[in-house]
Formats: sequence, structure tokens, C-alpha cells
Amino acid sequence: MLFDTHAHYDDDQFDGDRETLLASLPEQGVGLVVNPGCTVASSRTAVELARRFPHVYAAVGIHPENCGDFRPEDLDAIRALAREDKVVAIGEIGLDYYWLENPPRPLQQQVLRSQLALARELSLPVIIHDRDAHADTMAIVREFPGLRGVFHCFAGSVEMARELVDMGWYLSFNGAATFKNARKAPEVIRAVPMERLMIETDAPYLTPVPYRGRRNDSTYVHLVAEKIAQLRDMTPAAAEQATWDNGKRFFGI
Repeated sequence: MLFDTHAHYDDDQFDGDRETLLASLPEQGVGLVVNPGCTVASSRTAVELARRFPHVYAAVGIHPENCGDFRPEDLDAIRALAREDKVVAIGEIGLDYYWLENPPRPLQQQVLRSQLALARELSLPVIIHDRDAHADTMAIVREFPGLRGVFHCFAGSVEMARELVDMGWYLSFNGAATFKNARKAPEVIRAVPMERLMIETDAPYLTPVPYRGRRNDSTYVHLVAEKIAQLRDMTPAAAEQATWDNGKRFFGI
């Protein structure tokens, strides 16, 4: 079975077939899914989906793109949601410097620190979004020694990956690793221990080759496992089993 450790089924792109698709995943070889929230509202939806589907789990948090109107009571709401059954992480949180219209960087950093502190308070791992913000994200993560986490859709260097592994963190890869222009991801996948790698779709985004351009969903996550198998000279079945075990261990499922 496959474990899609990061998929956004609260996204409106799934409004037409969400229930049917989620219900069908186990028979299509996807045994577990984690749905991370990006706002208080989407985190609530993630929790609701986890209640309805035995194979779906939730993470709750405020994404850097969505933190512009952050208020202290938002953190209280995330704290309450994080105590719900089947919430396995704080996320998706982090820094995103790619879009000029994103909230100011100091605010993103403040909200990230607040949520990392919450994760430490609740003894939960974190799911980190890091886009064009490697130095600042790493600097803030280093402020929280002992905290466990995963960099989803990892896009950093081998050196950065090795530091994270040394800190006890995990790295997750999605369809972007299958793209023809992927350079860093293949190097990192080869360089770090297999027991620290996880797979994801980031559905509905970043659909793997050869289906790039379509809406993504968890039925495509096997292509990421197959890419890892190719890069590490192992069988797809071995990559599938390893990433399944890694995901369950990381999230405590």
C-alpha cells in the first residue's frame, strides 16, 4: 500500500468528486493520506474529512501565503483543532518568498515561530513549506531543537538535506521530482538515508510525469515511489514499503 503524506482534499478542485475519490483510494492501493490545512477553515475541513474516512488523517496550521490577517485567536483555534482525534501534525506552515504579494516576511516568520512553539507544546511534528526561503526557514527551525518535522516538496540542496537529517527531520517528495528539469531533488533522493524519505502528491498540484497538467490526486503517488526506486536502484515495491513505514513512523500512525 501507498501513503500519500500530503494532499489537499479540502481544495475546491475536488468539490465535484471528493467523497467518491476519497472512498475509492484503498481499493486503488492508497492506504493512508494526510490532509494538511492551510487556514483555520481548511484545517477544520481536514479534521472533518479525517473523521469520515478511516484512511485519512489531518494536519492543522496556517500557511505562509494565508497569514496576512493572522490574529492570536487563530493560534487558539489551531491549538483546539490539534487536540482532535486523527490530527497528526501542525502544518502546512513555513515561509514563502516566491510571490511578491505574499504577506510581509517578518509576519510570516512570526507566525511560523508561533506554530513551531505550538507544535513543541503539543508534542506534534510539523509539516514545513519552504519556497525560496531556505536560509530563513533553516535559521528558524534551528531555534527549536528537538522538534520533529518534514520539509514537504523538498527543494533544497544536498547539504541542507543532510543537516535536516542530522537534526532528525524527514524530507518528502512529490511529482516535481519526476519533471525533466528536476536537478536538486534527484541528487537529494540519492544522497540521504532511505528511512528519512516520504512521498506525497500535494494534490491537486504538481501532477507527476506523464500526467503533468492534469489535476493531481493520490492515485498518482505511486509514480513518485517509482521515481525514488529508479534513482536508488531498488524495486518499486521496496520503495513503496519503505515510504509507507517511514510515513507511519513519522506521523505516529
